[in-house]
Amino acid sequence: MFSWMEVLSQWQQGIVYPRWAALAHWGYGEARFLFYPPASWTLGAALGAILPWKLVPGTYCWIALMLAGTSMYRLAREWLAARDALFAAAFYAVNPYHLVVVYWRSAYAELLAAALLPLLLDTLLRLREPGGRPVLWLSMILAAAWLTNAPAALMIHYSAAGLAVLLAARERSWRLLAGAGLAVVLGIGLASFYLLPAILEEKWINLGEVLALGVRPQDNFLFTTIADADHNRFNWLLSYVALAEIVIIVLAIWRSYASRLKKEPFWLLLSAWGGATILLMFSVSNLFWQYLPKFRYVQLPFRWLLCLNAALALLLAMSTRRWLIRALVTAALLAVLLMVGDGIQAPWWDNASDIREMSNAMSDGTGHEGIDEYVPAGADPYEVNKDLARITDASGKAAAARTIQWEPIAKHFVVQAPEPTTLTLRLFNYPAWQVTVNGRPVKTETADVTGQMIVPVTAGQNDVRIRFGRTPDRIIGDIVSIVSLILLLVSWTKTRPPSAARATS
Repeated sequence: MFSWMEVLSQWQQGIVYPRWAALAHWGYGEARFLFYPPASWTLGAALGAILPWKLVPGTYCWIALMLAGTSMYRLAREWLAARDALFAAAFYAVNPYHLVVVYWRSAYAELLAAALLPLLLDTLLRLREPGGRPVLWLSMILAAAWLTNAPAALMIHYSAAGLAVLLAARERSWRLLAGAGLAVVLGIGLASFYLLPAILEEKWINLGEVLALGVRPQDNFLFTTIADADHNRFNWLLSYVALAEIVIIVLAIWRSYASRLKKEPFWLLLSAWGGATILLMFSVSNLFWQYLPKFRYVQLPFRWLLCLNAALALLLAMSTRRWLIRALVTAALLAVLLMVGDGIQAPWWDNASDIREMSNAMSDGTGHEGIDEYVPAGADPYEVNKDLARITDASGKAAAARTIQWEPIAKHFVVQAPEPTTLTLRLFNYPAWQVTVNGRPVKTETADVTGQMIVPVTAGQNDVRIRFGRTPDRIIGDIVSIVSLILLLVSWTKTRPPSAARATS
């Protein structure tokens, strides 16, 4: 919610695409919006612009779950009767893991990505059809994944690769595999305005914090314990929920085996996808986590429940026809969630007064704690002084400066110095900052430990201007995305959907 509030505030200041979270770490800032995909914080900020903040989280979750259910219905209706597709959609929207995300984890970007998984499988299956539209659809889904949540995007891309290889082998079609590969490349191109800066500038932040003790893959396999009681309680909660779902999906695969021929290759892909996600949540898969490219940045193996539930919803609808059995299975899964929630780790949500306090901290400039991994490399956010003046002199006292502008991406102040000296700012020194003194660019220094920006000034009056500049990677990323979008639009107009191609042939 701090991200949403910050984005809305920057929109109101005319900053269309925020990059620097100015109020993180109590006003020292961080490069959060360069690295955190924009879809979720854009939706959250947009909702905050029209609703009271206390209503925004619930509304966001409702939208995310409705999108997930709708996309699942779209997929299921291709293979199942309307009533069965409706059950699959409803189950998928409010499956146990989604409820954990809503009431325990508050992983809102990951929740939004759930809507992409049914569309992914639907589009992969359509690659068997003639024409180029399925490739273009798949590229947009993969681009949307990068722009929604990075760990979910990795899971979606690895899922797409595995399912495409399996489908191509079954169909004996290299064309299908080539189409999937082309979609991956075009999807990366479409998302390059975000992806390229995030990849090239990751060396400028403390990215290693995302794999710190407690959030490494090896610390979070099902039923794993470490020397952290809070971590263990939450891991056990997820483990029991996962175990219940694993039992159900194994039974669903077995019960639907007899009818698989009617649903090939749909049943095969669902069963393989479900089986692979089960494997990846246990420590036996540790080699994959350590050696597959970027795989470790999924961080938490239980995140694969996001994919498992897409397969589970469909297999459950295929394997059970009686609504009584479906109701009993759903009730059993809900009972497991309620029992572990009551006995191991209770859920929590901030209440209206908590959210009001958050909003006040943003509006009065107090700021918030921030996120460790988005701090500039070498800076320790736990060593900063929350009460420090914006501009301090060499002695550590507040400098006699006249502040003209102190906005998220632009700072401007004038200071009179009796002799050459340095000024330390309440601002983390990130390489994208461009500083001029009396119109001339200057090279800043970085404070040891705290990572604050240090600006050298000369004797006399100094007009200091600081701006968060457009780095070359951002410019190139924008160009690549524009070119990719033009290529997508041109290809779209020159290709016909398979139905139209069949009608004219």
